[in-house]
Amino acid sequence: MTSSSLAIAPANTADFRLLAKKRLPRQLFDYIDGGSYQEITLANNINAFAKLFLRQKILRDVSKIDLGMTLFNHSINLPIILGPIGLAGCFARRGEQQALTASVTHNIPFCLSTVGICSIEELKAQTEQAFWFQLYVIKDRNYAINLLSRAKNAGCETLILTVDLPVLGERYRDIRNGLSSSATSKSILSLFKRGADVVSHPKWLWDVAIRGKPLTFGNLSAAVPNAHSLDDFKGWVDNQFDPSMTWDDLQWIRDNWSGNLIIKGILDSDDAKNAVKLGADAIVVSNHGGRQLDCAQGSLTVLPEIVTAVNKQCKIIIDGGIRSGFDVVKALALGADACLLGRAWAYALAANGEQGVSQLLTQFENELRVAMALTGVTKVSDITSDILVQP
Repeated sequence: MTSSSLAIAPANTADFRLLAKKRLPRQLFDYIDGGSYQEITLANNINAFAKLFLRQKILRDVSKIDLGMTLFNHSINLPIILGPIGLAGCFARRGEQQALTASVTHNIPFCLSTVGICSIEELKAQTEQAFWFQLYVIKDRNYAINLLSRAKNAGCETLILTVDLPVLGERYRDIRNGLSSSATSKSILSLFKRGADVVSHPKWLWDVAIRGKPLTFGNLSAAVPNAHSLDDFKGWVDNQFDPSMTWDDLQWIRDNWSGNLIIKGILDSDDAKNAVKLGADAIVVSNHGGRQLDCAQGSLTVLPEIVTAVNKQCKIIIDGGIRSGFDVVKALALGADACLLGRAWAYALAANGEQGVSQLLTQFENELRVAMALTGVTKVSDITSDILVQP
């Protein structure tokens, strides 16, 4: 899909969202776009950024602005990471490959999800550039260790361990669209609607569903060897969430992973301190993009107290509600070291593949540059709470 075929020239994340909505079957768009239950946490993430204001400062020398930083001994061009997105290969043909290519072009990290369509080995074959890997806390510890070994063999130096899924929060949009495991979603009417939805998007059907095969979880093929579709994997995946897991049970991760360890899903100061005790090199302040606990605070809202609790003992990354370079600047001003993008790059990928993700990152870069110039800072390391309008 080329930019000439798009109805509009996308200028920001909201535009990419509209294009994704037009291109994707509704069930897939809502999977990206939706949150759990009443989607209050999802709204809180975005509103937290909207309520925080930047302080304009003028007549500083901002002729040379440096957006780069060092993260885990690697120099990157932007304080941004493309976070793990499940099913990304369903949004664009071999979507994880395309997103990785865009991240390499912009010299920022890309993190592959356990439930990505492309496997660790497929991405490794694509590029010599190291990428990150994300792992869920799953019951099958032997298979988890196998995944860690595969990631290490592929040159992955950084692991994101997602810990906020002891149980799976329900997403009402998925129930309505037939993606949920509820009994009603398997009715004849529901299955018919899903089929009609897919065939009403012929460009996606040809480019992704047909040319983008196999649409299976590449990293889990050994766990479910007879699987031929995503539905075949679902039973195994749903059974792997472990509500009995505690902080004491996570030491085996450190015993089997010598690289950088990031704990994702921290919204509480005590949990942040526990992550530090475990030996985490970084944490992600996150409510899973509003897809788990509803009625929770926005990630940005709890960021300052977690920054205080961690007290520079590890890096702090944040996700949830980040839709622009201005949002990135706000997060850094409140103490984050970097930002993890989720929905924003998923919209861009669905809208226009690698080119869409690259366009989005360029837009973030431009917005970052303007936000820094007009708040009087020239380096990412100089972004502090001084650039914020204090309440």
